Amino acid sequence: MSRRAGFTLAMALLLAVGLIASYVLGKLEPYEDVIEHGPAPEVASSPYLAAEHFLRKQGIAARRAEGLEVLDDLPSEGQTLMLLADRGNMTPRQVERVLQWTANGGHLLFIAERLWDEEEGKSGDLLLDLLGIQQYMSDELDDEEASEAPAENEQDEEHEAYPQLTKLYLENEQAPAYIAFDTDFHLYDAQNRAHAWANSEATTHLLQLYHGDGLITVLSDPWIWQNRNINEYDHAWLLWYLSQDSAVTLLYHADSEGLARLLLRHFPLALLVLALLIIAALWHVGVRHGPLQAPASRARRQLEEHLRGSADFLLRRSGQHSLLKGLQQDINRRARRRYPGFEKLAVADQWQVLGRLTRLPAKDISQAMRPLPPQRLSASDFTRQVAHLQTLRNAL
Repeated sequence: MSRRAGFTLAMALLLAVGLIASYVLGKLEPYEDVIEHGPAPEVASSPYLAAEHFLRKQGIAARRAEGLEVLDDLPSEGQTLMLLADRGNMTPRQVERVLQWTANGGHLLFIAERLWDEEEGKSGDLLLDLLGIQQYMSDELDDEEASEAPAENEQDEEHEAYPQLTKLYLENEQAPAYIAFDTDFHLYDAQNRAHAWANSEATTHLLQLYHGDGLITVLSDPWIWQNRNINEYDHAWLLWYLSQDSAVTLLYHADSEGLARLLLRHFPLALLVLALLIIAALWHVGVRHGPLQAPASRARRQLEEHLRGSADFLLRRSGQHSLLKGLQQDINRRARRRYPGFEKLAVADQWQVLGRLTRLPAKDISQAMRPLPPQRLSASDFTRQVAHLQTLRNAL
């Protein structure tokens, strides 16, 4: 192919590529794509972070607490404590402490966690049981109980804006506040202590009652104030209304029992047996076996003691075969110095050379230089073999 033809072909290819690129670019349309990375770590770890920011924006001092230790420095008057955490591990002493804090003038807000058990006569939620508040599933209510729900401010359902939502009526207000509580749950004031409440169509989801000089608010569920739901209906307004004129402390994690306390509660016998075993093991380790060793003399030790101690150490560390082999190698080194080419001789010839150099019988030489048996020698055989080797080495 000539240069002109190659140039023409290259230009044609470039033109074709340019036309294809122009066509493809003409078909492309720009668009925007939003990639969801999920909530920030702070939001993921705090389901009520939006509620905290909302309260601060309304001028209400709000802070977060991790345990009931916050009550040590938290005054009662002018304070609202919101127990939003799981309270399943709260002890009766902790419950009494919270109620005493409330009776001194604090405002306690908590979530009903357990359903009332008719057979046992309790729910297992210590706060609910002490206050005489019972929680039921709405489908367990009969018609008579459902008709007892307060209806002073109810209007005809056809005129309701949100007939399935909980309505909260206030004085001097014509329209109620609407809250999206879970209508599957119903709160019942068994001791008739509540002075304020909020109802949906046939169930109650909020109760307020006085306790000493303080106030207690009970809700059927807390999800209305979580990050995803606080901006719906009048959820944020309810949070502001219940916490106005006070500082707010949101408790995310109620005190839980540690591992030691749980083991002590559920496995006391196992812990007792373990403690006895530990005591027995310590006693066994501490028992002296054999007579007391005599204290070492402070007098200057003799050279013989040092030599004996060094020999015992080498024997324990290296073993019999290593010591005997070292003597045989020393004999071979001395023989090589006195008889050049000794290492090239056969074993029998080496023994004959050793016999001529040392003037020792062939029997003694073979006894000293023979291969060592694999098994351990007795003390007498080991001593005898060392004596033969030393005699042969000293004769060189």
